[in-house]
Amino acid sequence: MLIWKSLDFDFILDETPLVNGIIISDQTCIVDKKMIHELELKGYGELENEKLYLKEFETLYLLYSKKLILKKGKKQIDFDTFMSISQKNKSDVLTQFLIYRDLRTRGYVVKDGFGFGSDFRVYERGHFGEKGAKFLIFGLNEGQQEKIGHLQKKIQEITQMGKEPIIAVIERRGEVIYYKINKTNFFENKSRLENSFQF
Repeated sequence: MLIWKSLDFDFILDETPLVNGIIISDQTCIVDKKMIHELELKGYGELENEKLYLKEFETLYLLYSKKLILKKGKKQIDFDTFMSISQKNKSDVLTQFLIYRDLRTRGYVVKDGFGFGSDFRVYERGHFGEKGAKFLIFGLNEGQQEKIGHLQKKIQEITQMGKEPIIAVIERRGEVIYYKINKTNFFENKSRLENSFQF
């Protein structure tokens, strides 16, 4: 049996510096070493061949918060343009962006999920780079159906790894609500059951 509890998060100001990025093979790439260092410390992107590559949701967040100047050739790419491009390649990018933006605004370091159908790994505040991610988050849109058996299997695998599974539900207005999932066993009380049927 699953019991869902809403999670409370506090809001924290993001102090990411303004960075310049370019699009290479449909990926946002940061080449300036100082900017790479700043972004890496804050948990952004993946380093490859001395360049930092951002995920689509990271790029969208930095564009949205006016922290990224993104160019493709000589053309500057804004948030709306990048969102349109991303949605052609990935249908759930808006869902990912909304969850990512919400978690980042609350001061959490967020990375891509690793398997189990999870969207994100989320680190406790102040523990990125010191400890592994504490939470694995699944994103769902309000009204979206999910088979309980499928969800239960994912939850068991995640809890066996020592992580906390959380469902992020996006309401129709774009607000994100978090549900922490715990497994609870209900034991049958046979003596009370038998007594309730005595006349």
